Amino acid sequence: MNDKSIVLNQEQIKQKIERIAYEILENTFEEKEIFVGGIAGNGFLLAERIVSKLNEISDQQIKLFEVTVNKDNPNDFPINLSIDDQDLSQSTIIIFDDVINSGRTMIHAVKRILDNKISVLKVATLVNRTHRRYPVQADFVGLNMSTTLKDNIIVELGAKEIAYLA
Repeated sequence: MNDKSIVLNQEQIKQKIERIAYEILENTFEEKEIFVGGIAGNGFLLAERIVSKLNEISDQQIKLFEVTVNKDNPNDFPINLSIDDQDLSQSTIIIFDDVINSGRTMIHAVKRILDNKISVLKVATLVNRTHRRYPVQADFVGLNMSTTLKDNIIVELGAKEIAYLA
């Protein structure tokens, strides 16, 4: 990892996920049911971990779903949800991605969810770049980072978990 600057190590990623879960609970404790959506890939893996932690600390009914977005060409392919749209009616939804870089993927995912008549929609991310092209504001953030447009933040999940600046 000579040319990589570590942003979060495995233990820090675990701590950030736990803190985000507690923040979500603090902000939704009055809700009997919440939906947690993860953008396919690392966003969904992190959403699964958030749901697992929420199930430990809350008696809310938490429903997990996946949002599939073509990150390279979001306008050219349908954005799919792994849940029926009518299930989201009048609900509280938190949508998760590992990194908000430009904001393009998240804004398209949010647009798709807003096709439904929902009550509340919040955005969560492990790493939030503060320099982006699209107006996406994350409500729950593990780490805020000021970067340039040339910088790229990579999150690797699995046996060895790490987030780094490349």
